[in-house]
Amino acid sequence: MTKLETLLSQYAAYHLDHKNILTHFVGIPLIVFSIICLTARAGVMISGLEITLALVIMALSILYYLSLDRIFGFIMLLVFALMYPLAHSIAQWGWVAWLSASIGIFVVGWVFQFMGHFYEKKKPAFMDDVIGLAIGPLFVLAEMVFMLGFRKDMEHRMLQEAHQQRALMDAKAAHSVSAS
Repeated sequence: MTKLETLLSQYAAYHLDHKNILTHFVGIPLIVFSIICLTARAGVMISGLEITLALVIMALSILYYLSLDRIFGFIMLLVFALMYPLAHSIAQWGWVAWLSASIGIFVVGWVFQFMGHFYEKKKPAFMDDVIGLAIGPLFVLAEMVFMLGFRKDMEHRMLQEAHQQRALMDAKAAHSVSAS
């Protein structure tokens, strides 16, 4: 398995219920967008070009995603490029409107996330491994690519490993309950 497949498998072990995956299709993009909105306000001008914290975060994320997979990294670059102008526009609103909208979007995104985990009956992946916060957007992208019929071999390997990891998680949870 590639590093990407390993990371997606670890994340997928917490996301095997289709209702949970569907809520993540809404929740994760909202959370990512809200973070871009929040960080697009902080910036500096360098040679007439505004470099915002959002651009730095997106660039670092893209470099990480590209290191895992060039195709997914490039698609995430396009997604960020489409999100940024609207987020930057929101960041130009008055302080109260910008902060209210950004935090509101963030909260709504997390409501969707936790609704999904209610269906899954599992805590979010990032509670066991903080890298889940970075992998979540890539997981949603991968699921979309898989739904469109692409990279099915990767999906198969990822799901096979995710089911094995989930079985281990469930066995460990059952053992700790019986030991109590």
